[in-house]
Amino acid sequence: MARFVSVVAVAGLALAALAGCSNTDNTSNTDNTLGTVTAGSLTVCADSPYAPFEFEDSSAPSGYSGFDVDITGEVAKRLGLTQVVMDADFDALQSGAMLEAGTCDIGASAITITDERKANLDFTQPYYDSLQSLLVPKTLGAKSLADLAGKNIGVQTGTTGENYTNQNKPADATVVSFPSDGEMWAALQAGQVDALLQDYPINKEHADNDSVYEVVAKYPTDEQYGFALAKGQHTALLDAINTQLTAMREDGTYDKIYDKYFA
Repeated sequence: MARFVSVVAVAGLALAALAGCSNTDNTSNTDNTLGTVTAGSLTVCADSPYAPFEFEDSSAPSGYSGFDVDITGEVAKRLGLTQVVMDADFDALQSGAMLEAGTCDIGASAITITDERKANLDFTQPYYDSLQSLLVPKTLGAKSLADLAGKNIGVQTGTTGENYTNQNKPADATVVSFPSDGEMWAALQAGQVDALLQDYPINKEHADNDSVYEVVAKYPTDEQYGFALAKGQHTALLDAINTQLTAMREDGTYDKIYDKYFA
């Protein structure tokens, strides 16, 4: 898996001034020049659990940990903001409804950037490259989607994995949609579905934690994740986040967080 795809760098000085801080400025942003939902805070909505990107962690300041949470937490710190994490329905996030309502500042939930979603959301520069994968019980003997004729395949509603499954499954396979990975995983363990098709890191996490299951196929789909904001409403915040993402790649902070979860 490619660790990161290069993107066009954002003009640092201009955007740092717009954000009201430099790349290393941790002063409080209580004057709310960035227009966040709550002055002094960056409110992040994520569909949890979706390990290793977001999961509950009582020892963490926000109550959550994961790759997305650590990245946005570092961005918040550099912008002089306190990170607040809220659990959210993924479909409401990817559709833009929750962000449009002003519930949170950004959606950080392994959201793939697509042209369809860009019609309703503004995305930061990409921060992660992903691919789809197939998780099955080892006893099933399946090695690909083609082996799942007549079987039930679990997917998450509103995701690119759901789209990929519908486009590539055997004609007589049944797609069963769930609101989150938590329900999907429980359904697979209970035998209600025969396989899960979703982002590789999440399926790998399940296989690593339960030897009964294995990832039998990966599907390169050229997907990149971005943090999502309400369409056209938060230009200053969007530019400020991009500035910090660029700085984190340049100073090695991104690689450090990446290695914590994916090394």
